[in-house]
Amino acid sequence: MRGAERTEGTMTYHISRMIKAGFDETVARVKAELAKEGFGVLTEIDVRATLKAKLGVEFRNYRILGACNPQLAYGALEAEDRIGVMLPCNVVVQEHAPGEVEVSAINPVAAMERIGNQGLTETAGQVTGKLMKVVESV
Repeated sequence: MRGAERTEGTMTYHISRMIKAGFDETVARVKAELAKEGFGVLTEIDVRATLKAKLGVEFRNYRILGACNPQLAYGALEAEDRIGVMLPCNVVVQEHAPGEVEVSAINPVAAMERIGNQGLTETAGQVTGKLMKVVESV
């Protein structure tokens, strides 16, 4: 796994892991692991299909899942009312080559460290822990 470490004085903005699996299988596994951690998928963007339809270009399999844990989202909104600009938590599944798929999730601690709100930092830590479990479990 890579992505939760600090680089050049700042925390990396993502939590990532490469796995050997099929793309569709990985998307399904990510959704199942998100559910185990209390997340629902609010949005699903098929980047490949969108780029083909809008630009006529070929792109690799790339899916963005907008995941939300309602309880933690509520805590974040209570701590910082404008934090909705950073919700939901994005999880990306992308295929680099057949059978080589990367799963990446936002690192909420890194994304929110500059806000300086201690209540938000605690919630971000909880979300980061859950997303790390998702990425590790896929």
